[in-house]
Amino acid sequence: MTTTDPAVTRLPLEGIRVIDAATVIAAPYSATILSEFGAEVLKVENPVGGDPMRYFGTPTRRKDTLAWLSEARNKKSVTLDLHLPEGVELFKQLIAKSDVLCENFRPGTLEKWGLGWEVLREVNPGLIMLRVTGYGQTGPYRDRPGFARVAHAVGGIAFLAGMPRGTPVTPGSTTLGDYLTGLYGCIGILMALRHRERTGQGQYIDAALYESVFRCTDELAPAYGMFGRIRERHGPTHNDFACPHGHFPTKDDGKWVAISCVTDKLFERLAIAMGRPELAAPHVYGNQKTRLENRHDVNEIVRDWCGSLHRDDLLNRCFAAGAPAGPLNSIADIFGDRQFHARRNLVAIDEQDIGETVIVPSVLPRLSVTPGRIKHLGPRLGQHTDEVLADLLGLTADEIDELRKQRVI
Repeated sequence: MTTTDPAVTRLPLEGIRVIDAATVIAAPYSATILSEFGAEVLKVENPVGGDPMRYFGTPTRRKDTLAWLSEARNKKSVTLDLHLPEGVELFKQLIAKSDVLCENFRPGTLEKWGLGWEVLREVNPGLIMLRVTGYGQTGPYRDRPGFARVAHAVGGIAFLAGMPRGTPVTPGSTTLGDYLTGLYGCIGILMALRHRERTGQGQYIDAALYESVFRCTDELAPAYGMFGRIRERHGPTHNDFACPHGHFPTKDDGKWVAISCVTDKLFERLAIAMGRPELAAPHVYGNQKTRLENRHDVNEIVRDWCGSLHRDDLLNRCFAAGAPAGPLNSIADIFGDRQFHARRNLVAIDEQDIGETVIVPSVLPRLSVTPGRIKHLGPRLGQHTDEVLADLLGLTADEIDELRKQRVI
């Protein structure tokens, strides 16, 4: 694998300027990824309060939150009131000097302000515009507000989360739909940049939260379309395709393991780890079809074995036999996990404004020659307004002071 000094390596997106006019997670996450690989990201926020993400999560001494520090990393904060004509004009000037715009207002909002796609493409024909909403720019639901929890429900995964016939639960407490849509948005931006390299033509990307969730549902759609099959909630075990395949409690209070035997060979390894190789015999449970037909009995055998052992002992037995198992990690487990440390999945950043070290997830994906970087965590509101207006748009100090007096910035 080729590696070079990250301090001197030119990142792949250097020279690309992104305006992040969005809020909270999905579209801003796309911009964050771009920033980690060299793009300059101007975080355009309302002068009053800024991005609501600043107030979601655990407050810091600086009065914004740990979530903001992590998710707004590498960005320059520029305040601009897009409700005012002067703010709209300055925004257009920024668009003329930029490559990408990320936004997530409800459909029609930018158009109401005189900043719709047709206007902005006239200002900058090569502009790439990521538009993230709950339901997309078209369709009967386009005007409905969209949030990740609702997208999980509409997209089909919340229905599958929880115990059989029990209350459907949120699939994890993170806003998965936002992060998924941010990833799809980033992919769309990169593809649009490639198209622009060839043609000079910009375009917009229409990303919907519920669609990102729905796209991650494997055979849910074809199975219903062909057989009318509706997958139900399975709780900690999922036995439609493989068995055992789920979560099992160990002897330690509150400690669980995940086991996934998707082939007969893997079940054979698990049987060896359990000290019961006879379970993998062809006339017992050695065939996946047989295990699925007897899933209750198989799961009970595995559950009893897991419950008889401490988690570390159980996992060591599985690892020694090559059986597919892993711990259900809490964040405390993750902080003590050797794999996370070896891969440097956690990065400590000294943030002078806060006077403390902040630990955040590292940059992904991993590139061998041009790995991404975290230059700084989320900025203070308006921290870079004067710098950007002066250096990029050529405004004088007096002009900037006047804009501040008028509350445009």
